[in-house]
This record gives sequence, structure tokens and C-alpha cells, in this order.
Amino acid sequence: MTEQIATLGQLLDGAGTNWRVFDIGRHITKLDKKQFLAIEQAQIPYPFPLAGHAWLAIQFWDSKASSEPYVWFLKFPVDEQSKLVCASRDHFANMVIEALGNDLTGEQADGKLDNNPYVFTPNANKLAAFNAQLKVLLKQPASQYYEYTQLYFSGKLGFDNWQSVAVQGIADFALRLDSDKNLASLQQAWEQLPAEVLQPLSAMLEHVEIPPVFSQQLLSYAQQAIAQKDTLALCCALRAMSKAQAQTLTVQLVDTLLDSEIATESDVLLTIAGRCFNLLTDPERLHIFMDNCAHHQQIEELFPSIFADLVAIPSIRPHLLGLLRKENRSETLARAIGRLFS
Repeated sequence: MTEQIATLGQLLDGAGTNWRVFDIGRHITKLDKKQFLAIEQAQIPYPFPLAGHAWLAIQFWDSKASSEPYVWFLKFPVDEQSKLVCASRDHFANMVIEALGNDLTGEQADGKLDNNPYVFTPNANKLAAFNAQLKVLLKQPASQYYEYTQLYFSGKLGFDNWQSVAVQGIADFALRLDSDKNLASLQQAWEQLPAEVLQPLSAMLEHVEIPPVFSQQLLSYAQQAIAQKDTLALCCALRAMSKAQAQTLTVQLVDTLLDSEIATESDVLLTIAGRCFNLLTDPERLHIFMDNCAHHQQIEELFPSIFADLVAIPSIRPHLLGLLRKENRSETLARAIGRLFS
């Protein structure tokens, strides 16, 4: 591999590997290879930047060997237009070539990139969800924790006996809702689950396109949570519905929520911005959402941080910039926008 490497795709192809790439900054989302090439060549912006970076998981394996796939978790800076900073990618590729040559999957590869500045370790929930999703994609058995987790969600252990339920088991269960009787078990269990299970479970379900029948149940549950001002229950439902097949039901929930008495709660606003951001491509909903952010009073930095987060997302950016010029804004929103530039 002596010729100049222009992209990570080229690096992986040149090493004779098969590979897949995922965004794991927000939802775990597989990126099409053509799309990824265009991202690498800075022809298009990165679709889901987070905190000024593209957060990637690249899974690759030797097409001639039967060994387990390797995974690189990489973060690269993006510029103000959310395009990849190619110099960082080039730096990483050069470091890989220097450390490994063209043998990316050999035994000598283990640990060689541990201190690489572009390598990161996802948080426990994200890592568990990614591992679970890979096993499904590769048609491999779930982890050793899966069956015990199935037993827990069946209710046979008692829902208060959650202490021995592993995060990886919850991830495997969530990513296999279409297996066995998992969906039916979860639907029966949902309202009885303690927060200690509900929170990691919803963190897994945000990567799952849950079926409409479950979304309908969660919508009713969330509407009750809104009435009771139970933000924890509500945010768990929001996260679980964020990637649902029936996005119309997620829209219904978000619109109801944005018009509720808890519409300015920080957890609510951060969950919508972080998990249901795709719904904020609607200019009117975005306007209402940002107005609610402006009316939030407890955390001074909430509005500017959410603005900075959303303006980096290419599908939202033009609508958010359009809001800067919109005339029929509330005085509170106008002041919050003004402070961004003061």
C-alpha cells in the first residue's frame, strides 16, 4: 500500500477488507458507501454531527478469513458547514499505515491504535447497542446475558429484581424485538419497569425502528406522563419512539408535548433536540421548539447550546438560520437569539 491514500474507504479496500460504516453520534445509523465517499471527499456535509465532530464506527473484516470483524470507533472534526476536516482523516490514515502497513486485520493490529487521538470509546449504552446490532447484522447469537434478560422481561423474576440484568442483555433484547416473544413481553412489562431498567432500555430502543403497535402504546403512556408531569417516563417514551416506524405517532407526541405545561423542561428539550431532531426539519415545529428553549429559565446556557447543536445538522441548519430573520417571533425568542450574537 505505497500509493497515496485519499480516503478511509480506499485504505480499507486496499487492505482487502469488507467494511461497513455507521454514524454513532446520535442514532446508530448505517451510512451508504457512496454517501460516505462523498462525505470523505467533502462533497456533502456530514449528516449527523455532534459536538463539532463526526462520530463513526467502521466495522471491517478480512474477506479471506473467518475471524471476528474489527471495529474502529473514530471521531473526526467537522468545519462550520459540517464538512469533514480532511486533514484529520489524512492524519489518521497515515498513522494507520505507519503502525499497521496494509495488514489491518492481522494479530499485530491488536492495541496498535489504542492511543490514537481519533479513536474513542463509546459510552456503555451505545457500545452495548452497537454490539447487539452487529450480532443481528452478522446473524450471530446474542450475548450470554440475553436469555436471562428475556426471563426478566417475561416478569417471571419480578420486575424489582433488576440488579442482575446486564446492560448488554438489555441491548440484545431491544435489538431483537422481532424474535421469540420479545415484543409481546416488553409491551406487557413496560409500565411495570423500574427507572433503573427503563432508562437503559430506552437508550437501546432509540436505535430501533419499533413497530407501530408499540408506538401506539408508548404514545398513550407518554400522554399520561405529560398529564402527570412525569418527565422521566416521558423522556424514556420519547427516546424509544424517536426512530419508530410510525413517525406520525412520534410527531403527534412531540407536538402535544411542545404545547404542554412541561414544554420548557430541560430534559424534555434536550431529548427532543438529541433524539427527535429529524422532526425539527419542519420550520413551524422548529420555531415552537426554539421558542420553548428561549422560555426555559433554569439553565442559562441551554438555548445557545441547543442552537449550536441543531445549526450544525445540515437538514435543520437552513430552517434555523431562517428563524433568525423571521419577524413574528416572541420577544423572549428574539432576545435569546440576540444574545447569541452579543
